[in-house]
Amino acid sequence: RQHPPADGRPKRPPAGRHDPADLAGANLIIEASRGDAVVDNVAAGLDSGCRTFVIATTGWRADRDRVEGLLATHGAVAVAASNFSLGVVLFGRLVDAAVELFGSLDAFDPYLVEWHRRSKRDRPSGTATDLARRIVADHPRLTSSDDLEVVSIRAGQSPGMHLVGFDSTGETIELRLTARDRSPYAAGILAAADWLERAPRTHGLHSFDPIVDELIARDPLAA
Repeated sequence: RQHPPADGRPKRPPAGRHDPADLAGANLIIEASRGDAVVDNVAAGLDSGCRTFVIATTGWRADRDRVEGLLATHGAVAVAASNFSLGVVLFGRLVDAAVELFGSLDAFDPYLVEWHRRSKRDRPSGTATDLARRIVADHPRLTSSDDLEVVSIRAGQSPGMHLVGFDSTGETIELRLTARDRSPYAAGILAAADWLERAPRTHGLHSFDPIVDELIARDPLAA
């Protein structure tokens, strides 16, 4: 892996894409920048000779086909997720189960609230967008994301909170995930990097889910 500069500050291109020469020698690149930079950054990494990536950026869904095409052309592989927290992935699975339970009950209305630091640019967050997509896909009374009440809060320094609720006349059920810091995201990225390096993987894009399944099977507490 490429090491950071001696001064500890990440190298950023003054304009446009990274110079592939700056990435030469990297056997794995972690892309965690901005959605509109993912394609160029992956392309620069491929031009540098790297064939293994972890993409931990949101807001590039519209460019997914282009990224997949680049990876296929160069025989490269990447793990991509909007959130690399183990807790977030398992939270999503709990939400799936809750939607299955409450979706058939007309008395309960689903909703989603997410809260991040005031400097976070995307609204709703990538994680909230994924959760909303899951809720809508499995809920019999929702046909699009417009049918789901989604609230985004940008205030203070909250590293991230996501709440999925089901409300009726006499009671409310809520599932909440609150991040205390960003260490779970870093741990997940490192787990993805390790998964990519431990064995040859099929070229193209992979989700984080098989890595989570391995972590659970290996030792849930250590994960």
